[in-house]
Amino acid sequence: MSAEEKIQKLMKQQDKIRNIAIAAHIDHGKTTFSDNLLAGAGMLSQETAGKQRVLDFHEDEASRGITIDSASVSMIHNINEEDYLINLIDTPGHVDFGGDVTRAMRAVDGCIVLSCAVEGVMPQTETVLRQALKELVKPVLFINKVDRLIKEVKLTPQEMEKKFISIIDHVNELIENIAPVGYKEKWKVGVGEGSVAFGSAFHNWALSFPHMKEKGISFKDVIEAYEKDNHKELAKKAPLHEVVLNMSINHHPNPIDAQKYRIPKIWHGDTDSPIGKNLTNCDSKGEIAFVPIKIVVDKHAGEVAAGRLFSGTIKQGDDVFMNLAKRNTRIQQVSVYKGAQRLIVDEVTAGNIIGVVGLKNVFTGETVSKNPIEPFEAIKHLFEPVVTKSIEATKAADLPKLVEVLKQVAKEDPSIRIEINEQTGESLMSGMGELHLEIIENRIKTEKGLDVKTSSPIIVYRETVNKESIVSEGRSPNKHNSFFIKVEPLDENIYEAIQSGELREGRVKKKNKEVFDILSNLGWSGDTIRNVRNIYKGNIFLDETRGEVHIGEVIEMVLDAYEMVMNQGPLAREPCMKMKVSLMDIKLHEDAIHRGPAQVYPAVREGVRESMKKASPALLEPLQIHVIEMPDKFLGAVTKLVGSKRGQMIDVNQEGTNAELKAKLPVAEMIGWSSDLRSATEGRGTSSLSDQQFEKVPMSIQADIIKKIRNRKGLAENQ
Repeated sequence: MSAEEKIQKLMKQQDKIRNIAIAAHIDHGKTTFSDNLLAGAGMLSQETAGKQRVLDFHEDEASRGITIDSASVSMIHNINEEDYLINLIDTPGHVDFGGDVTRAMRAVDGCIVLSCAVEGVMPQTETVLRQALKELVKPVLFINKVDRLIKEVKLTPQEMEKKFISIIDHVNELIENIAPVGYKEKWKVGVGEGSVAFGSAFHNWALSFPHMKEKGISFKDVIEAYEKDNHKELAKKAPLHEVVLNMSINHHPNPIDAQKYRIPKIWHGDTDSPIGKNLTNCDSKGEIAFVPIKIVVDKHAGEVAAGRLFSGTIKQGDDVFMNLAKRNTRIQQVSVYKGAQRLIVDEVTAGNIIGVVGLKNVFTGETVSKNPIEPFEAIKHLFEPVVTKSIEATKAADLPKLVEVLKQVAKEDPSIRIEINEQTGESLMSGMGELHLEIIENRIKTEKGLDVKTSSPIIVYRETVNKESIVSEGRSPNKHNSFFIKVEPLDENIYEAIQSGELREGRVKKKNKEVFDILSNLGWSGDTIRNVRNIYKGNIFLDETRGEVHIGEVIEMVLDAYEMVMNQGPLAREPCMKMKVSLMDIKLHEDAIHRGPAQVYPAVREGVRESMKKASPALLEPLQIHVIEMPDKFLGAVTKLVGSKRGQMIDVNQEGTNAELKAKLPVAEMIGWSSDLRSATEGRGTSSLSDQQFEKVPMSIQADIIKKIRNRKGLAENQ
């Protein structure tokens, strides 16, 4: 039986499937590691494994030596004479591409977290663990680059053991802090039960406690192998793919077990309904439910949506419904992945990671089903895009092509935000950082063949208020309708609940038990909660009107207008956040014809903007918390660099000759940060993002920044 036939057979045996992702800090060896897993499954030669970087398909990934896109592959692993199907996703480690990690976690049930034996747990290790646990993806740990501990750091077996224990304890401490209740203890990793392995992806060997017991290998043997320069022998005794995939099969759940606890977390429909039961049981005979996590444009097939089939059986020619786009479409092709190749198959059953062609204009996170169903929870990224560039085609004739290409880019990488202005030909592209935008710009030029020019980076600010306003009146153009609105700052704990995804964004129906329970736990009274009508981009809207007969007819328009102001505040047309907007009273014309959208929208917008102006409005700027590592002799130079960029130092740690500095830096001052850090540390400093937040712009520079933004946007003084 060929590998393809085996894969197709195993796809129907759900207890034999493991959907896993590999996630780690940048440069901790993920792609080399996945190469070795592929080599073990017979998909590439042992000689090139670790050097070939099979899952880095793009030229820029090879030239920069980093993974930028997640890549999927299906492979077979045999354990105790039984075949298992491993659907594996290799994800990026660089924080600018963290969106890919978040999306990959939606499709998998287990994750192998890699940590470098020398560097230990890094900020990005913590971030990927947070992303996994948020989606209820079970982690196991692989400690990589053990060869460096032996050859470079020259540790004794006892010292190595101490080093491993400190890494394992650190990972378990993170699981304890981040995992949802009920999983904190259950999902901790441990050497004894075999959910921790260590080894060297570069030299293709790995050890876990069960494997060491079975094969009679000890640490001493490992050190001896390196002393005699005989690590190839070690790779034969303890091949990486065998140890790691055994660990995954034994410790990661199959889709049937995983969906029982994952579905209630990521899908908020009624789990007792027929589709709810199909999803919870991963029922291949049930209704189709497919969630794309990545869109790739194939020059032959067009758009290929890669994602997870949570329920049902999908085959070519099936008619399906896209729940967010609200339209029907037909499946043209179904395939499974083998690295860069797609194998076209007749049908695929629930529990697999697959590629689907025919979902026209689909976006990641869409819910594709047979009939309309409650969509899956939106895939929420940990960090928001905060750096923007304007982009335009070099030749005016290429404008239509640019619009097409940008729409494509927004699909392929949903953590890029695109705003297209088809009239002026200028469009805005927002990303996680300079590198993110640089990569996208290069791909537009090289892979999409379009010559473009971009502006220097623009920072996206936010608007908010400092105090409660007096009630302001917004009057409609015909002067027959009035809306009385008040604005105040939103409590920090409520804002955090929205950001973490605990309090879901969207318009709120009356008597929403979930919203009621969360807000009452956070200290709001029942009367206030009953008035909540909309949670939008970190703001909340309340309808506090009493006994208004026509409120039901206009409330949707009021919410539309409120969202317009939240997208573009009064100070500089930047998005708003952390605000509570209350509609206190309304006066409406008796005749419905005089209270249509043309009257309601301007009135509500005016009411919200006027209230904000009376509530001491403030501009918030994005700040990033970076962990900077360097040899200790550069600490003074880096401290000076942080100070010159309006940065604040949070913490400094020194261990031996290495120093680690944690600093909070305004994104506005971080343009050119990588090269400044390189020159301050003679190229030996590294910096990684551990968190992102917004803080008020210092009052001394606020007016100046507002003026610059307004000039850039061409806004008149009083617009």
